[in-house]
Amino acid sequence: MRHRIKGKKFSRTNKIRKAFIRSLVVALLDKEKIITTEARAKALRSRTEKLITVAKKGNLQAIKRLHSLLPKNTVKKAMDIAGKYKERRGGYIRISKILNRVSDKAKMAIVEFV
Repeated sequence: MRHRIKGKKFSRTNKIRKAFIRSLVVALLDKEKIITTEARAKALRSRTEKLITVAKKGNLQAIKRLHSLLPKNTVKKAMDIAGKYKERRGGYIRISKILNRVSDKAKMAIVEFV
């Protein structure tokens, strides 16, 4: 049974999985729209929305937290994006399903900011 299991493992160890999700977050913040698999998109959504919520606060503690999690140039981009969502209480990410990948028929999705 899957009781109390949070998220997917993506066949990776803990450190590698965290780095993998972080790289997806950085790519989304830089490009504001990426194409990935549905499972990756769902993991990416929860992590990115939490970071945007932290960035919305805009105080020194929030900036330090972002610097501990993201590269320096991406922190500025996250703060800019968070400014657009000052009045919004969540749901910053949209996941749109697209056609399956040709090579292995993996379910694909477009991840973008609302």
